[in-house]
Amino acid sequence: MVDLKGQYTKIKAAVDAGIANVIDNTAFINGPEVKMFQAELEQFLNVKHVIPCANGTDALQIAMMALNLQPGDEVITANFTYVATAEVIALLKLTPVLVECDPNTFTIDPAAIEAAITPRTKAIVPVHLYGQCADMDKILAIAKKHNLYVIEDTAQAIGSVYTHANGTTAQAGTMGTIGCTSFFPSKNLGCYGDGGALYTNDDKLAARIRMIANHGQSVQYIHDEVGVNSRLDSIQAAILRVKLRELNNYAKARNVAASYYDKAFAKNPKIKTPVRASNSTHVFHQYTLQLKGVERNALREYLATKDIPSMIYYPLPLHHQKAYANATYSDEQFPITLDLCANVISLPMHTEMTELELKYITDEVLNFCK
Repeated sequence: MVDLKGQYTKIKAAVDAGIANVIDNTAFINGPEVKMFQAELEQFLNVKHVIPCANGTDALQIAMMALNLQPGDEVITANFTYVATAEVIALLKLTPVLVECDPNTFTIDPAAIEAAITPRTKAIVPVHLYGQCADMDKILAIAKKHNLYVIEDTAQAIGSVYTHANGTTAQAGTMGTIGCTSFFPSKNLGCYGDGGALYTNDDKLAARIRMIANHGQSVQYIHDEVGVNSRLDSIQAAILRVKLRELNNYAKARNVAASYYDKAFAKNPKIKTPVRASNSTHVFHQYTLQLKGVERNALREYLATKDIPSMIYYPLPLHHQKAYANATYSDEQFPITLDLCANVISLPMHTEMTELELKYITDEVLNFCK
């Protein structure tokens, strides 16, 4: 699904030099590489504060802790997403409120958000799914109307650019109260281990996030509140500095591959290709098809015999997961989500795809979907 070895080969000299430098200076935690990466990512995103942390799930948890959300507070998020988004809500004994997604972009539906708001609602967590932004103008307007926080989950969309109705643009993760991302190796900006970060333009909130991520201390051995231990190590930061310089080129390469897929599948009525939102660029963390009248498992098995990997993101809605089951939810509330869970399939998508590989993959998919 992702050719990390091929990608590494092209940047090997710079990555190896960065790792060697960290080992040579032995500043393994919060060393110069972490501080430089933080500053460079702030510049790339045009955001005042980037606070690196250990992983994307930690980023979401720290964000909710920093906003002082209390047990029983309701947090609205998408039913069609990876479990981590809801996991941290439940872990903090907040109440996850799951809502429907848009049938075209598969991102959270603003109308469903508005319909789910109650006096206990405190925050919205839009997920920028598969590589493009949710409809942030509408989401931000709803948040302003109801005085809600917005925590952007941008683990799949770093580098995606949103165009507001007034013509201004913003990077994914920089529009809400806090943005959260993951640097898991397979992400568009991925390290060679675990890593994550939070973004905000609020000075006081940034200071609180840093304190919480560092055991609840702003001065060493003085702990003002309960925090966590969540940090990005210097070796990972050194790798991310190299890859950040390539991020826009990586997005272009992914879009070239996506366009090839689009053209190849355009005339097949059994295959719906991804819809690009008019107000967001797409960085194609995943290239996800929606099948119509095709036995998905049989297609996956067929592709596997041809040495073509595929994945399903996601096979179950959150309200079908035992950990998040709730009697207040019914399948009738989520027809779009259920349809997607039954029919989506993601094909290989990465920065090193060749035309020969793309032709082989598309020929075999089309051969099955006659």
